Amino acid sequence: MVQLTLHSASVSDEGHGAAELSESPGADGTATRSRHGEADFPRHLVHRSDAEDVFPTGWTPQTDTQFSVSARWPHEHRFFAPVSGRYQDPLLIAETMRQTTMLLGHAAFGVPVGDQFVMWELVYVSEPDQLLLGEAPWDITVDVSCSRIRRRGRSIGSMHVELLLHRLGTVLARGGGRISCTSARVYDRLRGDRQYVIGASIPLLPAVAPAEVGRTDERDVVLAPGPRRDVWQLRLDTGHPTLFARPNDHVPGILLLEAARQAAVAVTPGHDFLPASVKTDFLRYVELDHPCWIEARTVPAGDRATTGVHVSAIQDGEPVFTCTLGSPSSRPDKRQNDQS
Repeated sequence: MVQLTLHSASVSDEGHGAAELSESPGADGTATRSRHGEADFPRHLVHRSDAEDVFPTGWTPQTDTQFSVSARWPHEHRFFAPVSGRYQDPLLIAETMRQTTMLLGHAAFGVPVGDQFVMWELVYVSEPDQLLLGEAPWDITVDVSCSRIRRRGRSIGSMHVELLLHRLGTVLARGGGRISCTSARVYDRLRGDRQYVIGASIPLLPAVAPAEVGRTDERDVVLAPGPRRDVWQLRLDTGHPTLFARPNDHVPGILLLEAARQAAVAVTPGHDFLPASVKTDFLRYVELDHPCWIEARTVPAGDRATTGVHVSAIQDGEPVFTCTLGSPSSRPDKRQNDQS
């Protein structure tokens, strides 16, 4: 179970956290790091090839296990688009958490580039009213605390991370996750018989109507019609510039999160669902060339102000991914429309 409280996090002015990965001697002789511009940030440290998809802009160590990471969210993005034209896409939280964890794994804990990260759990709870779009730049700070670190030589084998995302002194979200790291050699041994799918032609299934899953562009739809209501087949476009930013031998985790979001939108009356909270378990690799079925059902959310949806991914008869999402039943944009 991932804890949501970040014991070391402090909400403070944004100026303390911006850093780059180049080092220079500070006044006391220790190494300091100064901010990168987004275009210059080493994209390989967050496993992204396109600068548009890179959200961290720098990092600063606070202790051996606590860090401050600066990040910038776009007002508009080709995939993480504003929700209802008014909210930052909450899945930016998950993607920022993912990139932040990989950045620190490589830069702070010595995980060699080329090793594989596996995210076993990911959870966040956001403050939806703080995700409303405005004119100010979306420069945010992520306070990170790493614990239960298991070393593997000079690298790490696994660890837990807790993260607090804040902006202009206000908390946006709290979250956490559990990762493990596998060396390139071990990964090749584990997945050697699956390497042939890298670059292979994966049939592109027909898409459900974009409006049913909260999308405007069919290319961003990751669900295909299924055999019955509230069941879909996972739809994979391996040429998608964000979801498949680099060749892969399995389905990327962010695509599974998007499938969960789209399924939640589809089963919600009015197709109005904002993934303000997410709790996800990645149970095993999801293969590209085997059918994967996405099932969704509404669930009690614990309070009347939240709509809950549970999503499961089933492949070869076994669960491979589960996700429970929560959306506020009443949002500022809804209340304004009701009063107009």
